[in-house]
Amino acid sequence: MILSLIASIAIPLIAGATIGTVGLIAGIAEVALGWTYRYAVQTDNERLKNSVLFAAVAVLILATGLVQGWNTAILILNMGLISAIMALGVNLQWGFAGLFNVGVMGFVALGGLAVVLVSTPPTPGAWSSGGYGIVLSLLLGAATVVAAVLVATKMPRGRVQTIAIVAILIAGFFIYRAVFDPSVAGVEAIDPAVAGNLGGLNLPVLLAWPAGGVLAAGAAWLIGKTALGLRSDYLAIATLGIAEIIIAIMKNEDWLARGVKNVYGIPRPSPVVGYEVELQQDPSFIARADWFGLDPVIASTLSVKLGYSLLFMVVLLILLWMAQMALRSPWGRMMRAIRDNEVAAEAMGKDVTRRHLQIFVLGSAICGIAGAMMTTLDGQLTPGTYNPLRFTFLVWVMVIVGGSGNNFGAVLGAFLIWFLWVQVEPIGLWLMNLITSGMPDGSALKTHLIDSAAHMRLFTMGLILLIVLRFSPRGLIPEK
Repeated sequence: MILSLIASIAIPLIAGATIGTVGLIAGIAEVALGWTYRYAVQTDNERLKNSVLFAAVAVLILATGLVQGWNTAILILNMGLISAIMALGVNLQWGFAGLFNVGVMGFVALGGLAVVLVSTPPTPGAWSSGGYGIVLSLLLGAATVVAAVLVATKMPRGRVQTIAIVAILIAGFFIYRAVFDPSVAGVEAIDPAVAGNLGGLNLPVLLAWPAGGVLAAGAAWLIGKTALGLRSDYLAIATLGIAEIIIAIMKNEDWLARGVKNVYGIPRPSPVVGYEVELQQDPSFIARADWFGLDPVIASTLSVKLGYSLLFMVVLLILLWMAQMALRSPWGRMMRAIRDNEVAAEAMGKDVTRRHLQIFVLGSAICGIAGAMMTTLDGQLTPGTYNPLRFTFLVWVMVIVGGSGNNFGAVLGAFLIWFLWVQVEPIGLWLMNLITSGMPDGSALKTHLIDSAAHMRLFTMGLILLIVLRFSPRGLIPEK
């Protein structure tokens, strides 16, 4: 029912939007960009300026649909919504509290891992072959750490304490490995071509989204208890290193999520988002598609993607509303006071370390939710694709360009930067082909220029960052 409703709304929009020409698109874009510049630079009406900026991004996405196809445009929209949620999480940490977290990638990956652990079906025979042994070994490892900490805090300092701690750690390690290694071997031996992992709980995938936030928040709490006492630059190094450790574990521990062999067939969030085959077999859907002159296969694909857009937009609006309420609350004002002057805030009786831990956990949880949503959209978990450039640097560019400390600025920056990230490479290739069209085939310079088009993304992101820092250092929508 919901899919049919989405389809009935989406199909006429798509059919009507396909009427137009490239010239009309160029004219609309020119007018929109001209208005954007005029109001963004000259007007004092902040609300109007912000509306025009968001409208310009919307025009760019619509123009993409008219020129390149609606599949591309809706994919940009969906990833823009997910990127906006990531940017909100980073903006909470940096814009509210001044925490320089460059381990975003790790928390996003944990959100994706939660989808596998919650929504996929359990692997038959995996638990009896070694799953319980893995859980037991992890509990033994945790007990070893707890015992070592208790000895360190309860026993008087000295040689005896040191020997006791070392003995506990060594004994615990060997006991842990004695249980863990055969258990892992048993699980990974189960049909390794298609399984080799424990699987999940087979719960609805929508439950995996908050679970991704909880998993990322738990990791952030553990990291924050040890790393938040560091200065900003050392905190950045620590969070980046821990994020790399998380990715390394996900790549190499096949029993957890198949490692680099990836997990496919992630369930979809039914009933809002179903499957194209079901729509293509629905007579009423086929009739509506035919009436609007659309192929049922294309119409079903677009309807499914718009279903994702609806879900992502609801999540973004809820998180944006909550972030705005937090920003305007006494807690939000306290966080900004700590950000601006930690010494003065601490002198007024504020527990700076505790508040930093709170905001670090909250921001990381939001990134985990975004990671779970992205894995659901992709339909697969691919640990090898998580890299600092895409999931840390780019998110930071979004926050800086949009406006650090402003939630709407973070959302705007996410849509704008993701649009440019997608479009710059094909535009760069077209530009290089145009520039080198007069050069002879086989020319070393021509080959070099065309090959360099792949690096246009990095060049453009760096250029945009420099321009914004030079002419609008507070971002397109500055903090008030």
